[in-house]
Amino acid sequence: MNKFLTILKKEPVLAAAALCMIVSMFFVPPSAAYIDYIDFRVLALLFCLMAVVAGLQRHGLFDSLARHVLTGRMKRRTLFAELILLPFFSSMLVTNDVALITFVPFAILILELTGQQEHLIFIIVMQTVAANLGSMATPVGNPQNLYIYSAFHLSAGDFFQVVLLYTIAAFPLLLFSVFLCPKGEISVELPESENPVDKRFIGMYLILFVLCLLSVFHVLHYGILLAVICITLAAAERSLFKQIDYCLLLTFVCFFVFAGNIGSVDAIRQFLQDLLNSHPLLTSMLASQVISNVPAAVLLSGFTQDWKALLVGTDIGGLGTPIASLASLISLKLYMKTAGSNIAKYLGFFVLANIIGLGIALIFIYFAQL
Repeated sequence: MNKFLTILKKEPVLAAAALCMIVSMFFVPPSAAYIDYIDFRVLALLFCLMAVVAGLQRHGLFDSLARHVLTGRMKRRTLFAELILLPFFSSMLVTNDVALITFVPFAILILELTGQQEHLIFIIVMQTVAANLGSMATPVGNPQNLYIYSAFHLSAGDFFQVVLLYTIAAFPLLLFSVFLCPKGEISVELPESENPVDKRFIGMYLILFVLCLLSVFHVLHYGILLAVICITLAAAERSLFKQIDYCLLLTFVCFFVFAGNIGSVDAIRQFLQDLLNSHPLLTSMLASQVISNVPAAVLLSGFTQDWKALLVGTDIGGLGTPIASLASLISLKLYMKTAGSNIAKYLGFFVLANIIGLGIALIFIYFAQL
């Protein structure tokens, strides 16, 4: 019982996924059919991407990028724009989670060094919004994109045709938000990095990242990629295996089984199909607010062929409640560790900014579909 409570506290989404899976087993007893529920390609690609990004992070690539961009004397609004746009663009390649883990601490450090703590909530919330919006631009930007891209056997052209319009529209809105901040100049001098760049390892991981992209776009078989990644890490940096988020992989497995079992119950399957046939995008968006956008994508994908609505709904659905995107919880945890943090004030502004973002997104979707 104590172990379950510990898991529930540290990994609430995994615990909820496991509970859903276990409950569903009472309706559909375990059998060999369970194997067919699991998308091993998605799991392998997630594992490989997490390993490569962890390697790039360990050897200072993102740290070096942030220091290069953010150091020096500049206008306050320029600095704030850079702090917000770094997660926006980086999330397209290294996922929204990694973008926030990397750049939110930089924002906290810089604002504390320059005495700008009164802007901390604004910057962190806008970084979170930016990471969630930027990550929709590519199949590797977030887990639900990778899952939908694989599950519906999409081509690069199909995928980018849907998401790029929304990503391009988000960019000027993020820039506009900076004008809510006062003018002024700031000089930023960061302390010496504790994470120096190792060009040899960076080169190795960049090559592996290119292989990951080739596999995502169906050029390289995922089995070959997985073998190359595992052999390379075992030979060059075995300790990196410990930095992979296995809880995320287990969460996917649990939801694969849960979704597969739910799809075998006629009444539930018919209800979800009717709901998705009537309002696929809105259903995906609302489901994301309650169970987060990654589980929503896995669960609902079995009941609709409208992958466009599912993709846009779960991507835009990352805005909204703090649990709509798991990346949002990362920012919240990092903020809570800062001196003088005010959780009520943070959540108040977070909800306000996300409601405005969702409203603008829905208006844009409405006119884009006319």
